[in-house]
Amino acid sequence: MATVDRWLLPDGIEEVLPPYAGYIEVARRQVLDLFQRWGYEFVVTPHIEYLESLLTGAGQDLDLRTFKVTDPLSGRQMGFRADITPQVARIDAHTLRREGPSRLCYAGSVVHAQPRALTTSRSPIQLGAELYGDASPASDVEVISLLVNTLELAVVPDVHMDLGHVGIYRGLARAAALSGEVEQQLFDALQRKAVDEVAELTDALPDDLRKMLRALSELCGGRDVLDLAQACLVDAPDDVHAALDDLMAIADALSLRYPELPLYFDLGELRGYHYHTGVVFAAFVPGVGYAIAQGGRYDDIGADFGRARPATGFSTDLKTLVSLGQMQLGDVPAGIWAPDSHDVFLWQAIQRLRLDGLRVVQALPGQAAADAEVAGCDRQLLLRDGRWQLAALTI
Repeated sequence: MATVDRWLLPDGIEEVLPPYAGYIEVARRQVLDLFQRWGYEFVVTPHIEYLESLLTGAGQDLDLRTFKVTDPLSGRQMGFRADITPQVARIDAHTLRREGPSRLCYAGSVVHAQPRALTTSRSPIQLGAELYGDASPASDVEVISLLVNTLELAVVPDVHMDLGHVGIYRGLARAAALSGEVEQQLFDALQRKAVDEVAELTDALPDDLRKMLRALSELCGGRDVLDLAQACLVDAPDDVHAALDDLMAIADALSLRYPELPLYFDLGELRGYHYHTGVVFAAFVPGVGYAIAQGGRYDDIGADFGRARPATGFSTDLKTLVSLGQMQLGDVPAGIWAPDSHDVFLWQAIQRLRLDGLRVVQALPGQAAADAEVAGCDRQLLLRDGRWQLAALTI
């Protein structure tokens, strides 16, 4: 690599510089404090671990986004975390092994071999919360409510929430006894709202199942879509009705808590279909072509760790929240400039000011007061009448 190219970063990998890095850290603390007030405990997961653990239950999408290396000590394949959720599931199932509900949260950098979208970063700071040990819709309502409060804390404007339930399609596909290949083809067609392809793939099915599967591509819109779905899916199996009932209960609870939050329902939206097992949700804002936060239910993810547990949660990118939001992060406080001196009394004065929470920058050899402005200082320590005292900065 030529010397001139050594400073270049890979596409989608960025560094965060001051003062923006300071804003990111303040936002991280504020959000984690919010999680703590809701009863969520903070965990820190490793940046790299064995691939079998990292990709447990995560599906092909996460596999494609994961950087893989060989551990020189064991010879086993390892991966850099592309999603912290499977790691937290391992902690709940294997390390903590608690009985009853468990609430965990996290904030950390991840790296993606491939971006989620052309305009997204490959090095987001993933922030999220997970609730384990409860299979009721109340847990889904809690984590979606926590997501809404997180977006409110970040003051992200014009948020609307998309809701779906993968159990509806999964139950119909099971009843239709679709082969794995046809189920995947139908899944792809529903995601693209390719009505003609959906019709072709369901043409040989019994009349009732054909009509219900075809209806999924059109069951999207406001709250009335759920009432329409009850009529369209009246002949569906019991597990489909149970999924629809859960979705309606979640929607009603959210409408009561957040009457101003626009809710959009899409029963053909199967985001994370190979990973999620129940309700799925995502937050969108105008002008951004991808979800700024997403989540859903992923029951039994801990089975590979020897302990299947109900689970639901969400994640978002902290850098996205700060860039889109209007959170009151404050400015870096102006500092106090101290001269280059080994005077012990100056050192004691500097330490007292720092213990009081003030920012003090001491000059290095060769620096003068003119450098104080670059360091963000507006006051200085001057020796007057034998004492070090604060004074306005003069250059």
